[in-house]
This record gives sequence, structure tokens and C-alpha cells, in this order.
Amino acid sequence: MIKVLVIGYVWPEPNSSAAGTHMMSLLRLYKQQGWQVEFATPAAPSDHMIDLTSEGITSKQITLNCDSFDSYLLEFQPDIVMFDRFMMEEQFGWRVEKNCPDALKVLDTEDLQFLRNARHQAHKSERAVTQTDLYSDLAKREIAAILRCDISLIISTFEMELLTTRFNIDPSLLHHLPFMVNLNQCPTETKDYSQRQHFMTIGNFRHAPNWDTVLYLQKIWPLIRKQLPQAELHIYGSYPPPKATALNNTKTGFLIKGWAEDAYQVMEQSRICLAPIRFGAGIKGKLLDAMIMQTPSVTTSVGSEGMHQDEVWPGYVTDNIDNFVQAAVDLYTQESLWFEAQQHASTLLNARYDGEVLGQQWLDKLNHTLVNMAEHRLNNFTGAMLKHHSMASTKYMSQWIAAKNAK
Repeated sequence: MIKVLVIGYVWPEPNSSAAGTHMMSLLRLYKQQGWQVEFATPAAPSDHMIDLTSEGITSKQITLNCDSFDSYLLEFQPDIVMFDRFMMEEQFGWRVEKNCPDALKVLDTEDLQFLRNARHQAHKSERAVTQTDLYSDLAKREIAAILRCDISLIISTFEMELLTTRFNIDPSLLHHLPFMVNLNQCPTETKDYSQRQHFMTIGNFRHAPNWDTVLYLQKIWPLIRKQLPQAELHIYGSYPPPKATALNNTKTGFLIKGWAEDAYQVMEQSRICLAPIRFGAGIKGKLLDAMIMQTPSVTTSVGSEGMHQDEVWPGYVTDNIDNFVQAAVDLYTQESLWFEAQQHASTLLNARYDGEVLGQQWLDKLNHTLVNMAEHRLNNFTGAMLKHHSMASTKYMSQWIAAKNAK
């Protein structure tokens, strides 16, 4: 039986974030193969973490910069180790290399953090992203982790192209894996136009692009409300800080709802999903949820990036605030336009997010690499060089911290 060890940055929270949903889809895929799956993390338990035991997945609390992880690896002896985000590879990768050199190492990037950070910096300075923004120390760390691993999961087609063309990453080291949707469980019918009311958005408040979206909606909403005085904007998301709840305003219909027990339910009740995302990376779970619940959306080019190509967007994509407002009003008030947008959702889901197809493609890549591991690694000289040099520096820094803590 194949043993899979997943080293998580945080405990999976599928009801709080798209990253949590994506992680659970991967864990469940591995379990469906009859593999032994264990999830280990140095993170503290969280309020909305999923019960992994109910999924048949064992879990382990691990410690940063501690030799106890070496003993744990030697005992568990995984065949596959998947790191959740590059920071976990930096912290634990050298220990995996030392104790389980034959284990296939996978990096689940979730999204490219250096890209998100570059866009954030440019947004704060109100300018376009520059090469200096992209070629940051964060980029050097994240791309080094990609090169040290056997395969890295990339969630966006845009990020695949960025890595292969701008950073010259060998495509054999990458695998495009967007969100895997079980199309058989998607509703064929949802509430119709007349049964829905109001606008909504959703997203973990701790995620910087989501908080910026809320702030941007403060500017956009009065323009929509001026044309639709009875409409409300319902803003959902886990971990709302006091600065967010302070924005709640019943007079203007700008309502901070906070945690949603069922994201699909609140999505289905709403007529339109608004996602004026100004920076970020990866692909957006809220927009995928909107497609699943047949809720038309209005978003930006960053919001829709990597989620469609030739397919028509189920709503509108615009970066102009006036066009955004008008698109939201038109979709909300014109049933024929709303229905037309709704129909594009299932087309896009079937074209790009079929979990059965995507899961099998990933398993094929995994199994092929396992069988051809020696040749695969031989062809990745840059990765071998990085392991020789940079992993040693990571190793000795970790050992220094461990020795310091022991005192």
C-alpha cells in the first residue's frame, strides 16, 4: 500500500477557504486509491477545521525546527510527501531528503505567493507590476522549492505559462490542477431569478485580496445602490475582524454577515455574486462556487484569470468601475440577461473542472513519475544543485534554531 504524507501549512478548512477545499479534494482522491493518508502540520487547531478522522485520514501534530520529525519520518516511511505551500518544503524538505530520499516530493502551491505579493505591492503603490516586483526574494524562495520537488501542482493556466516562459521552469516539473469538482453532485436546478434577491460576496477575511475586495466594494456599492435602492449586499467570510464588522450598515444595505455555515446555500439565495478583485493569484473559489450554484457573477480580469479561455464567462468581466456597476445592475434587473449568463456556468464547469478527469490526469502523472523517478530526477539538474546547496543552508539554520531552543 502506498503511504502518503501531507505536510500542511494549516489544518484544512473547506468551509473557510478555497485552499481548504482544494486540499480536501486531494486528500480524498488519495484515499479513493486505497492509499494510507496522513496529514501532519505544525499549525494549532482551528475553529473551523474539518474532522479528518471521519474521512479515514490520520493526523499528526508536528514541531518546527525539531529532530522529532526525523524520528517520525523514519517510522512512517512515506512513499509520497506533499508539501502544502513552499514554506513547508523549506522547513521540512531537507529532513524528508535526509530520511526518505526515495519518497516522491510534491509541492502543492495553492497559488503562487510571489505573484500575489508582487501584485499587492504594485496595487499599494497604484502602479503596474514591474519585473522588480516579480523577481523578489519571495520568488527566489518559492521557485527554488518548485525546483527541489519532483512535481509542483499549479492551479492556474496563467501561472503555468508564467513559470514556463518567464522563469524557464521545465514543464515536466509542473502539473496543472485546478479545483476538482464532482459534477455528479452539482445541482441541475437551483432557485430561479424570481426566487433570488440581493447581491453577495464571500471570502476569508484573513486573505488580503478578500479584505481589499470588501474595501473596494465600499466604493462600488453606493453606485449600485443609487440605481437599486432596495437591494442589499451580503458579505460573508470566516474570521471577520472588528474593522470589518464596523463596516456593517443596515441603512445602506452594506451588510457584514461573517461566517456562513453553508456557502452554497447563501450563494443560491443571491441573485448576483460580486467579486471586484484587484490583486491576487491562483483561481477564485468564490467564483467556482457561483458557477456550481448557477449564480451569475461580475468580476475583474484578475478574478477570472486562469479560470476560462474560449468559454464565455457566466456574467461579466471588467476592470472599469462604471462598467462594473452597470453590469451588476443589468444582470440584476434583466431576467433574460441573467438567465443567459447562468447557462454559461455549466458549460465552463464541464469544460475545465471535471474532477473525475482532472483527478485521473493527476494520478497518471504521479504514477508515471514514481515508476521513472531516477530518470525524472536526473533530468532536473538545477533541482539537484539547489538541494546540494540551498537545502544545506536551510538544514543548518533549522539545526541552529533547534539548538538555541534546547538551551
